[in-house]
Amino acid sequence: MAFQLLELPFDSSAFADFTSANTFSFHHGKHHAGYVNKLNAAIEGSAYEGMPLNEVIRTSRESSDLAVFNNAAQHANHCFFWNCLSAEVQVLSGEIKEMIDRDFESVEIFTKQFSDAAMKLFGSGWVWLVKTEDETLEIRSYKDAETPIASDATPLLTLDVWEHAYYLDYQNNRAGFIEGFWNHVNWEFVARQ
Repeated sequence: MAFQLLELPFDSSAFADFTSANTFSFHHGKHHAGYVNKLNAAIEGSAYEGMPLNEVIRTSRESSDLAVFNNAAQHANHCFFWNCLSAEVQVLSGEIKEMIDRDFESVEIFTKQFSDAAMKLFGSGWVWLVKTEDETLEIRSYKDAETPIASDATPLLTLDVWEHAYYLDYQNNRAGFIEGFWNHVNWEFVARQ
């Protein structure tokens, strides 16, 4: 069965203070949809066809099959990113807040370090909060389509810092995009990971 573009649980205009409906439509309806279409074309009739997405990522990474890996990873990364967003402001609380306080000393220090990592990532990529095998939280930056999905860490939160995520609204003001992100984190989703 072919991979499908994730149906979003919110309207493209739900994030007007963060990203415009126009940017949102291009990001989801053109860029993300393009990765899904290219992935489906690349795996048609191959050993990847019928595999779960995480297995496609793992197998194509191990075999350096970049045409498959890049599109599979970008599809997975985007699905995760959309789930990390909330149209309403959510308060960080519970066990995930305790873990952030434990591993970063405070939420403020964590958000600063995460934001700094997003600013320092040269070119395109993703910044992730992950939980390692020893239950420690880490901020990791990944270039291009690289991903912690199907790896040794559990992804909890991600921010897309490819230019297509923000350039129509923010031009070269990546910092403004990052700042707006914090008002729309779906902490309930993060806590469920």
